[in-house]
This record gives sequence, structure tokens and C-alpha cells, in this order.
Amino acid sequence: MAETKSSMRKPVFTKVDQLCPGTSGHNLIVKFVSSNMVLQKGRPDGPQVRQMQIAEFLVGDETGTIVFTAKNDQVDMMKPDAAIILRNAKIDMFKGSMRLAVDRWGRVE
Repeated sequence: MAETKSSMRKPVFTKVDQLCPGTSGHNLIVKFVSSNMVLQKGRPDGPQVRQMQIAEFLVGDETGTIVFTAKNDQVDMMKPDAAIILRNAKIDMFKGSMRLAVDRWGRVE
């Protein structure tokens, strides 16, 4: 069991200009630039109303910028002028442009 823990790899961080369409497993450190709320609505789930949110954030580093699509709890984690760590992010294509997303297997810190 000790061998398993010692064989874990350290994350390799990627820069925005190195991203390619259709790839996944990216770790990035980016800075929040601007935001745009795409969808915000309540959905009844039993006694509580669960809020569904989708927002687009322009994020970037010293090499470039990209649109990050955030959902639900990820939206609340994005703070203006903050550095954000995206783990296991993927690149989706939407209307001919690359979009960065973190699905349920990824993490926003």
C-alpha cells in the first residue's frame, strides 16, 4: 500500500496556449477576468428549491485567455481577480471556439 502512495504523480500544469480541441485531463492555474451568467433558474426537488446555474467566465494566464463554462457550485467558487486552480479540465468545442470545462471528475479550487 505504501508503494501505491509513493507512485502517485505530481500534477503537471498546462498553459492556456498549449490547449488543443478535444483533449482532457488538463491542470491549469488561471485568473478570473470577466463573467456572463447564461442560465439561472430554480427547480423544485422536494421541500427545497434547488438552484441551477450555468455561467461563462473569461479566464486566462500570461499566454492567453479562454472561456470557462461553470455549473452550479463552480459558479459560486469564481471570485473576481482570484487565481483559480482547475484540475482534470477538458476542452469542448462550441460554435467553432474552444471552451474549458470541469466535469464531475474534475475540481475547481
